[in-house]
This record gives sequence, C-alpha cells and structure tokens, in this order.
Amino acid sequence: MEEKIDGSAGLAPKAPETFAIGSDMPVRRLGFGAMRLSDGPGPSSRSLVWSAPGDPGSARAVLRRAVELGVDLFDTADAYGVGANEELVASALRPYPGRVVVSTKVGVVRPAPAEWVPLGNPDYLKQQAELSLRRLGVERLDLLFLHRVDPKVPLGDQIGAFKELQDAGKVRHIGLSEVSIEEIEEAARITPVTAVQSVYNVADRRNEAVVEHCAARGIAFLAYFPLAIGEHARPGGPLAAVAEEVGATPAQTALAWLLHRHACVLPIPGTSSIRHLEENQAALDIELTPDRIGRLSEAFRSRSAPSV
Repeated sequence: MEEKIDGSAGLAPKAPETFAIGSDMPVRRLGFGAMRLSDGPGPSSRSLVWSAPGDPGSARAVLRRAVELGVDLFDTADAYGVGANEELVASALRPYPGRVVVSTKVGVVRPAPAEWVPLGNPDYLKQQAELSLRRLGVERLDLLFLHRVDPKVPLGDQIGAFKELQDAGKVRHIGLSEVSIEEIEEAARITPVTAVQSVYNVADRRNEAVVEHCAARGIAFLAYFPLAIGEHARPGGPLAAVAEEVGATPAQTALAWLLHRHACVLPIPGTSSIRHLEENQAALDIELTPDRIGRLSEAFRSRSAPSV
C-alpha cells in the first residue's frame, strides 16, 4: 500500500518529487495540462477548447519553457481543438527530450463547440488512437486515457479496444478519466489500469474515494482543475492565510496541498502564461506542515461533498 503523505498521520511533510506510472515510467509529479492552449471559436468562449491557439508561437513557448523548468508529463486529448492540441504539443516538443511523457485521451466527439459526447465504439477508439499516434509523431502512446466511459457501450468492449492497441505495441499504459471505483476495478480485470484522471483540488474533493483507491493500488491520479479557481483567490480565506504564512501564492499553496496528499497525486495545472507556469512549478519547493495541511483540509471539507 502506498504511504499517505498528508498531515493527518503526522508523517514528514516533504512531498516526493517523482512518481513512476505503472512502476516503470517515472515522471515529475507536477505536470502540465495543455488544454488551456486551445482557443475557442471566439473571444468569449475560449474555454470551449474548439480550435488551435490564435498565437501558436506563444503557446509553443509555454510548452518549451515547461520542459526547461523540469516538466516531463504533458497531458492533451484528441478532443482539444479537435486534434489541434496534439499537433501543437508535437510541434513544440518533438523530438521529445529525455524522458518526456505525453498522455492523451480518446473517446469523446465534438459535434459542436459546446458539445462533448462520449463515443466508445471500439473501432472508433482504435481509429482515434491511430490518429493520435500520427499527430503526436510517435510509434507508441506513453499513456492513453479513455476520455469518458460511453454508457451505451459495455466498458469491457471499450477497454478491450485499448488492450488490443497495447498488445500491438501502440500503447504503453492505459488510463481512465472521470470514473468510479467500480469502473476502475471492472477495467482492471481486463488489463492493468495505471492512471486515473479526474477533477480534484483542495476545494473540490468529490473524488476523494477514488484518490484513496488509487493510492492504495499504486495507480497514478492526474488531478485536473487543481487550483480551485475562485476559492484560492478569495482574500482573507483559509488558503490565502496559509499562503501568507509560507511565503507563497494561494495557487502555489493549493498545488502544494495536492502534492502532500498522496505520492500518487499528479496535478496537471494548465496555463497560457509563462509567468503563471513558473509560479505553478515553484509549488514543488513548498513544504507544508501537518498542521497547515490539516487546516486546509478541514476548512474546505464542507465544500467537498460528492455532488448528486
């Protein structure tokens, strides 16, 4: 069982800097989510992640600066910019230096800017994986996630398609995104699941049980939306108070809290700003005492109940 590193057990507060996905693919625990580098169809809808960035040069500069800062885990998806995000990552990072790992996702279609529709047809999943291989310019995907479980297709058939890709040498490790413990266990009966990706931050812990499940089994947990937008920016709030005590920003403190939760938690903050990228990555140097970790956990506990 993986050692828990939050303050509740009174353990040393220093968070490990790396985690080995699938036990054989070590990465620095603070990664980068590339979704924010995709533009929307207009100035008011950038969050729709529909197209390539308006300034690809600046986007590539962010990705390259991330590598300079030691980031070696980059997360993208075929649905981000309808393939454009994968192409952007490849154009910035190929040939991929050192041990850089790129995770991507298939299993969601985008019929319109505001629509994200799960599609788990096995032939479609295999087709999209082939396109991801082509766009990323690799012979094998480091980590391929099922972007969403399609409720219209048996999960076994969806994971079976991934296993076929893995058996063919086209996928190294398999992951799941936004799933329950039961779905993780069902998929794991077909092939090892080495990573899970879901929303998780100090103010939104609806996936706490999934995190604990992953920690107990050595499964990497990629936390997206890790900064608790809104909560971390509130002046005078508990996060701001702890941030002031440790000489950090609220965003850095939110990331540090995640890094202290479990060694398997890999936050993947995204940004289109080099300044914010550098700020985020500095969170690896922040040590939180058990008392501060406990105060943050308790302060946001009432906001972390699962949604119904």
